[in-house]
Amino acid sequence: MTRTHTLDSDVVHYAWDNTVPPKLTIDPGDTVVMKCRDSSDGHFRRGMTSADMKPRAVKGHPLTGPIAVRGARPGDALQIEVVRLVPGDLGYTAFNPGGGLLPDDFPQAYLKMWELDGVSAELRAGVHIPLEPFLGVMGVALAEPGEHSTVPPRKRGGNMDIKQLTAGTTLYLPVAVEGALFSAGDGHAAQGDGEVCITAIETTMTATLRFSIERDRPLAGPEFETTRPLSPRTSGGHHYVTTGIAPDLMEASRDAIRAMIRHLVDKRGLTREEAYVLSSVAVDLKISEVVDKPNWVVSAFLPLAIFG
Repeated sequence: MTRTHTLDSDVVHYAWDNTVPPKLTIDPGDTVVMKCRDSSDGHFRRGMTSADMKPRAVKGHPLTGPIAVRGARPGDALQIEVVRLVPGDLGYTAFNPGGGLLPDDFPQAYLKMWELDGVSAELRAGVHIPLEPFLGVMGVALAEPGEHSTVPPRKRGGNMDIKQLTAGTTLYLPVAVEGALFSAGDGHAAQGDGEVCITAIETTMTATLRFSIERDRPLAGPEFETTRPLSPRTSGGHHYVTTGIAPDLMEASRDAIRAMIRHLVDKRGLTREEAYVLSSVAVDLKISEVVDKPNWVVSAFLPLAIFG
């Protein structure tokens, strides 16, 4: 008999560490309803503005878990079915000088607080971002001993920020330790591919996940399967696209986003800060080609469905 468990976020951990004891042990086929804190660990609250962006110590993403899956062992793949995702009713997007894709372009810190109604979030009058929630962090414990930062993504998953890991997808992670020791957090209500200002619409999340084991399936890194069109609330309509062309993919990405920011300021009347935030939560960066050296092309896709 499979079971459904609940796991609260009353106690979290802030690093990948295979000595952290599991908060829950389940059988393959079981479902877990996990409550996850936002990436700021509850720091940002209603009424805050950019003036509240003070330097502070950040321990890492607050992660709910670990969850041990009986029988999972190194060389297996942990299968995680994303059954349901429910974001909170408050979100934030923020950046500091020196962060994100354009670290030198924005000398002042900026904070946008969002009201989330389960359907969309308003940037300003006439600009609404459809909510397509996902967990920015889903991963299993590393084989290497000690504490490891939650910031970089790894071959065991972690802070991947893949916006397509919405409800209906199935994620496969390579198991490194007995029981897998799965943890999750960093809820995002919406994000563009690239998360260019360094945050999405960050929020709390209640995630319903179902776990299974694929025996003796060594993976080189995370893989996943989708069951629906990608970004269905925005991808079916018109887009405005800017490009970046350079011999380095990061420079091409920066040029594409700088062009998009100029477009949003000149044609849509946004401030530069609003345009950067909008690019982070709604604009998708795509690699258009990497074969015509010495230059590669990155395109930035703005869904026009968000306007009006």
